[in-house]
Amino acid sequence: MRGFTTPTDRLMRAAFLLSVSLVGSLIAIPVLHAVQLSFYEAQSFISERRFVGLTNYARILADPSFWQAFALGLGFAVISMVLQLLLGIGFALMLNYPFRGRALARGAAVLPYLLPTVVIAVTAHWLLDGAFGLFTIWAQQLGFGRPAWYDNPVSAAMLVIVASVWTWSPFVTITFLAGLQTIPASLYEAARVDGAGAWMRLWHVTLPMLKAVLTVVILLRSIWMFNKFDIVWLLTKGGPLSATEHLPILSYRKAFNQFDVGGGAAVATLSFLVLSLMIAVYFWRFPLDEKEIE
Repeated sequence: MRGFTTPTDRLMRAAFLLSVSLVGSLIAIPVLHAVQLSFYEAQSFISERRFVGLTNYARILADPSFWQAFALGLGFAVISMVLQLLLGIGFALMLNYPFRGRALARGAAVLPYLLPTVVIAVTAHWLLDGAFGLFTIWAQQLGFGRPAWYDNPVSAAMLVIVASVWTWSPFVTITFLAGLQTIPASLYEAARVDGAGAWMRLWHVTLPMLKAVLTVVILLRSIWMFNKFDIVWLLTKGGPLSATEHLPILSYRKAFNQFDVGGGAAVATLSFLVLSLMIAVYFWRFPLDEKEIE
């Protein structure tokens, strides 16, 4: 086989290259524009700009709110990712064993992942409303009064984490479950013969065989949680008292609420650089072997 030889193959190659170029340009152009804006002082995207060099970066790095938002985003990403990983792997292991109604259970496990984020946020607001929320009424009937779910920094942060874990754990479940189907049953049989229990088989057979899957899942979930904007904004808008304001929320507030477009672009650019560095370190520490991917 010498590559693309027939007209159909050449057409498919051209269509693929065109789609990749289009998607790449849709990503690259906004990113480059944001980086360019970070070197300017502007009150809006259409107002007159004044070149200030690295002033925006120096100002942002000296702002305590940037480091607070960075720490909150890092904690949010790590906690959410760990919980999603534990629940996702647990559900995948349960759904991998045969039982009556397994097909229905597998379909139901995907449902939270299919719901739009705005539906999840509206449902959470309905359940936790301080006046007539269902959970609020139950808490009052149990003698806990009316909890201020959104007014307490701890409960607001927990709410965002719980909503995120509930929504995106199915992604881990589906991915891990697909990987489990590729592990030969003979490996588990050999482990049983050697006297390995369930935990030993998980640790010495399942996880090593799915190292590539786990590496990619951990990377993707960490990136998505670190950059997640919609669920946080719809639930808490970064409050109360900036308790859930991570870098995407901070960038949005600076650009659209404080009319500091250059500062908001600088926050977004710094977030991109930090995330790129973290990805590089992650792949350096946990390299993917080509044989594991095949």
